[in-house]
Amino acid sequence: MGLIEFTDKGFYCPAGGFYIDPWRPVDYALITHAHSDHARWGHKHYLCHHLTKPLLELRLGPQTYQSIGWNEPFTRNGVRISLHPAGHVIGSSQVRIEYKGEVWVISGDYKTEHDGLSVAFEPVRCHTFITECTFGLPIYNWKPQEIIYDSIRQWVLKNVEQGFSSVVFAYSLGKAQRVAQALAQTGIPLFVHGSVWNTHQQLQASGVNLPVVSRVQPGTAKKDLQRSVIIAPASTAGTSWLQQFSPFKTAVCSGWMQVRGTVRRQSIEAGFALSDHADWNGLLSAVKATNAERVYATHGFQAAFSRYLNEQGIEAAEVTTEFGGEEGAAEPAEPVNETGL
Repeated sequence: MGLIEFTDKGFYCPAGGFYIDPWRPVDYALITHAHSDHARWGHKHYLCHHLTKPLLELRLGPQTYQSIGWNEPFTRNGVRISLHPAGHVIGSSQVRIEYKGEVWVISGDYKTEHDGLSVAFEPVRCHTFITECTFGLPIYNWKPQEIIYDSIRQWVLKNVEQGFSSVVFAYSLGKAQRVAQALAQTGIPLFVHGSVWNTHQQLQASGVNLPVVSRVQPGTAKKDLQRSVIIAPASTAGTSWLQQFSPFKTAVCSGWMQVRGTVRRQSIEAGFALSDHADWNGLLSAVKATNAERVYATHGFQAAFSRYLNEQGIEAAEVTTEFGGEEGAAEPAEPVNETGL
């Protein structure tokens, strides 16, 4: 197998005695980022990037944490380990491990377009690359971030003109910060759900520069919420909590919004194909940049992606994992435009 074994607990490095993003409790866990499908409760020891540590503390409570910076190698049981920017969300990392001249890189989740908030993805050369492929089909081809941002801004401004508030459903870590970044320049008041607020505060306390937002609280005056923007997790959709913003229109920011019919099925007014994951071309460029001799594709369209790599002369195989909770699953279909209208 090599440096990494694929076990029922996750990716295991026998030589180093550690796991990477394990989904069952282990003694020593290297965590690529703070999303719940990769960072789970119950490990005895957590190692992560400095910016991920406070997010783990927020989400998992008191644990034994250790943090390091990017490109700061250390050795465990003779295995050289270092973290490298993944560009997925703030603090997200790839894990490079080296032992007796063999190098593996585990990508975690990543995107190749720099979002201006998380440190840009850094290709790392290796012999074996374990890559996510959440959007590992050719139909997933993102437009530049600024074009999507402009679409979101135009949608919100139109809502304001028509007397509506704009509720944007976005994950509290990653997408919420990007939506706030996109809309801050409009001058429209930005309100956020409590889970988004907690993440926002934790990141700001860590020195991350983020736009000014206000937390929606029971005492928030309804007049202050009118014609505003509210950023909230998708779990609030269809709840009574949303009624305080009436009249409002809703939108979702997700890579799945590029799939025709998704907006209609989710009963929302708009969808924007803004993803924290690499698209098809991003995945291919990342694989090429590693110069890897062998690739393992995980969580996503791994069968299709690994088959394509083999057809291109790159040795590849698929690996089943328990990741994928942040953007869920979808079936391939025809692409749709950003607004879904």
